[in-house]
Amino acid sequence: MRPIAFLRPLRLCGAAVLAVAALLAGCAAPGGASTSASPQAVAPVKVKVFVAAMFEIGQNTGDRAGEFQHWYERYWKGAAPVPVRGALGPVYCNADGVCGAVLGMGKVNSSSSMQAILLDPRFDFSQAYYVISGVAGTPPSRGTIGMVSWATWLVDYDLGHRWAPEENKAGEPTFMPRKGYENYRRFRLDPQLVAWAMKLSAGVPLADADSARRYRQRYPDAAARRAPFVGTGTHMTGDTFFHGPGLSKEAQYIARLYGADDYVITEMEAAAIALVINRTHGTGRVMSLRGAVNFDQGHPRESTLAHLDPAPGETAGGFAETVENIERVGSRVVDHIVANWPQWQAGVPALR
Repeated sequence: MRPIAFLRPLRLCGAAVLAVAALLAGCAAPGGASTSASPQAVAPVKVKVFVAAMFEIGQNTGDRAGEFQHWYERYWKGAAPVPVRGALGPVYCNADGVCGAVLGMGKVNSSSSMQAILLDPRFDFSQAYYVISGVAGTPPSRGTIGMVSWATWLVDYDLGHRWAPEENKAGEPTFMPRKGYENYRRFRLDPQLVAWAMKLSAGVPLADADSARRYRQRYPDAAARRAPFVGTGTHMTGDTFFHGPGLSKEAQYIARLYGADDYVITEMEAAAIALVINRTHGTGRVMSLRGAVNFDQGHPRESTLAHLDPAPGETAGGFAETVENIERVGSRVVDHIVANWPQWQAGVPALR
């Protein structure tokens, strides 16, 4: 699908590309060591917005797109990769201060990459905004394939005690929070920043697929049958790829137990990345943006195992459209912040 006019990528002229390359002179040495004879002479890149994706399927451009490709093609085509010691992939930056990288899947992979990038002195994150971006699952009672969600809360699914259902009274929760994790297991993202994100992106036209439209009809839930939309809610971070109505119910129970909004997205990285950012710069400028490519449980006539390992032709479809939707929605916010940097530089402005 060709990009629509108001989502035209920012183009860097040759001079701008050279300017970024000069700013990052010496950055591409193995291990992240500078090759410049006078490192003090090169100012660090002033990052305005950092976009974090978790994986890419193949190349950054020209093939099947994963989580990073549409971002790359919009902001960093032709930009020099900047290897960072300890990070999974290189960082890319443009002359407008928009940077991004693939961090890796799962809590440890993604958060260790984010930590390495944040601590690299070639980048100045002191006033940066963050868009944690990727695909996810959603409960059919709350979302649909192709939807895009801004997180209001990030909640860790794993930090607690669990036991087998048969060791409990029927229907009672099999999860209990562990003391000592109070500052690690949940993050409320700035409500005003979330409101800005929704104001700027709620009306963005979203792509859809015929296969996803057909697949949605297998579910009786009104939310599951909806066309793609932009919404908000709690994003649940778990290294465990929890699945099925029982664990989906448990995730909702944990969100409510922690005082968060309704659980609408299951993913594997955001709470861990937010913790790393919090320890260096706080979470006041963190956004989490996820697009749903699957439901967290099967339809009423499908077992959980069959949904986890579907037969050919039984998958949801809509992956390509969802990763396109994520960038369509997220770039509205990125472009607004960069274009209005004097108003955003010191912090989230009052919502007009």
